[in-house]
Amino acid sequence: MQGFHCATCGEYHDELPTTFGAPAPAAWYDLPEAEREQRAPLSSDQCIIDDTHHFVLGRLEIPIIGSPEPFVWLTWVTVSEADFYRTSELWETPGREREPPYAARVQSEFPYEVSTLNLKATLQTQALGDRPLVFVDAGDHPLALQQNAGITLDQARQLAERCLHP
Repeated sequence: MQGFHCATCGEYHDELPTTFGAPAPAAWYDLPEAEREQRAPLSSDQCIIDDTHHFVLGRLEIPIIGSPEPFVWLTWVTVSEADFYRTSELWETPGREREPPYAARVQSEFPYEVSTLNLKATLQTQALGDRPLVFVDAGDHPLALQQNAGITLDQARQLAERCLHP
């Protein structure tokens, strides 16, 4: 995407970044740092905390009106143990995108006035090589409204500024 003058820092940024996300589920940061590796194995796509909480990283896409590219939140979601292991079982299986969606809850905090933690969602497995898609089910939350209706390029810039300058 084209560059923009940042209203927050006043600088010109050469490109408008449209993908942001958290490296770990929010609950992972609640663990004492010294215990994270033992209690919460974390990969680039999955995390299990204390053998009871199961997380998958997905793509929550928000259409940018007039643009072929969406704004993307890489978001962690929690799913049931059975769904987590089913997802893992199919990780390298062709045709996995035909799997029914899984019930999920958002486990990443994004810069909205209303918290995004624990929003009801669904996780839809995609074709091999593609990260699963996340669809927010909380119809009145700003994130759900944006995902359904799309955002303007200016709104995408504002989201990027909030992420670049928290």
